[in-house]
Amino acid sequence: MEIAKNTVVTLNYTVRDPDGNMIDDGHHPLVYLHGGYDGIFPKLEETLHGRNAGEQLQVKLQPDDAFGEYDEELVLVEDQSLFPENIEVGMSFERVTEDGEEEIIYRITDIAEGKVVVDGNHPLAGVALMFDITVAEVRQASAEEISHGHVHGPGGHHHH
Repeated sequence: MEIAKNTVVTLNYTVRDPDGNMIDDGHHPLVYLHGGYDGIFPKLEETLHGRNAGEQLQVKLQPDDAFGEYDEELVLVEDQSLFPENIEVGMSFERVTEDGEEEIIYRITDIAEGKVVVDGNHPLAGVALMFDITVAEVRQASAEEISHGHVHGPGGHHHH
């Protein structure tokens, strides 16, 4: 069966950075509903469209097609008194933007001299991603999956 709108696609994959470092070993296959439901990166979905089970491909996504370019404006230096006492580098927290529209996840990247450096960029912002993909399975989505906009059952969504 060919990958088309409203098919459920199972991918075996790995993701590496341009230097060959493993980002995602694909331990669990990726199962998504194909056809603009935002289950995977749009550029990746576009590349997979029309492929068949068993096909293998390599896809390189530039940062703009993955987690975006690195944005220096999302790096903030805040006074440590604004944070709880038990913070550590690597911790994450959510912050709603000034207009209340968007929530951004910030990670603490440094703590020094009463200041805390937080970074709202995705950890993979600015990184090109190299996908090695095998299309493992393609099947027609159920009416329920289509109406809900995601996969149900093994590898998919289980509850509401």
